[in-house]
Amino acid sequence: MVKYSPNAFVIIVSNPLDAMCYVAMKVGNISRHRIIGLSGVLDSARMRAFIAMELKVSMDDVHAMVMGLHGDSMVPLPRYSTISGISITEFMSREKIEKIIERTKNGGGEIVNLKTGSAYYAPGSAIVQMIESILKDKKRILPCAAYLDGEYGIKGVFMGVPLKLGIKGIEEIIQLKLTDDEMASLHKSADEGKKTISQIKL
Repeated sequence: MVKYSPNAFVIIVSNPLDAMCYVAMKVGNISRHRIIGLSGVLDSARMRAFIAMELKVSMDDVHAMVMGLHGDSMVPLPRYSTISGISITEFMSREKIEKIIERTKNGGGEIVNLKTGSAYYAPGSAIVQMIESILKDKKRILPCAAYLDGEYGIKGVFMGVPLKLGIKGIEEIIQLKLTDDEMASLHKSADEGKKTISQIKL
């Protein structure tokens, strides 16, 4: 791909998502601004669906933010998850929010258990959002996997973080103000990613 389309943007979908992004970047010698992993958009869409179902509201009004690795150590952020701009903490108890967080973390497995093979509709929808934002220069803010080089105090690993996606690919990594607990969860997720990377011999 790099040989014939050296300036292409690359969206990685294969699992383990974050490690595959790292391999593609290193093997293809691709700029970190041109390689993006499908993670947060998919995980956030699942969280949005679970919030909408729980509160019986339109999913169109629900926005959710999920950061970290695409897997068990993902970091759903209720403070940055809203219904028409109002935090979900205003609508639900801590216990209900915790249940949605757990269901979000296990969302992929839940879908696989209901059908044969892997999920495809939600990933496909998420990929369309990412591609449209780049090709149409929409500059949408979407949570996707990007290579971190000091953002959030993390280096050397791909993680789901809010990105501005436009005609130049990753145009900005948005750094949210996280609480100490949220930051600790994000760094724990990063450590999991680094552990996987350490096992890859390039």
